[in-house]
Amino acid sequence: MATERTLSILKPDATRRNLTGKINTLLEDAGLRIVAQKRIQLSRAQAEGFYAVHRERPFFNDLVTFMISGPVVVQVLEGENAVQKNRDVMGATNPANAAEGTIRKTFAESIEANSAHGSDSLENAAIEIAYFFSGIEIVG
Repeated sequence: MATERTLSILKPDATRRNLTGKINTLLEDAGLRIVAQKRIQLSRAQAEGFYAVHRERPFFNDLVTFMISGPVVVQVLEGENAVQKNRDVMGATNPANAAEGTIRKTFAESIEANSAHGSDSLENAAIEIAYFFSGIEIVG
């Protein structure tokens, strides 16, 4: 396995409930290292740009509205097989289908307010990381 980087976003439902530390502990306990992290408030334009791949989907406007409803924590995670490992720690998109002990099973309020986003591939991870971070902000 090679060391990879992936993007993680702790969504507004998680930051509203002050879960950043608890979620970070789950990520770190899984062997992921947080090499960049910042708390930001997304503008509508930023959220629409980030989720542009979903623009034609019926949930797009609701997703954007949710993502700008409060601060988010964007992170770069690093580790062996980081993309898949982060997805495993997050759990299934629908918290009802997520495994016990995962972020979404433990903390999600709904399918939309599911506490975390994670890149789904190495290619998307690179794009998503560059959307939020410059190279000098990532300290390995």
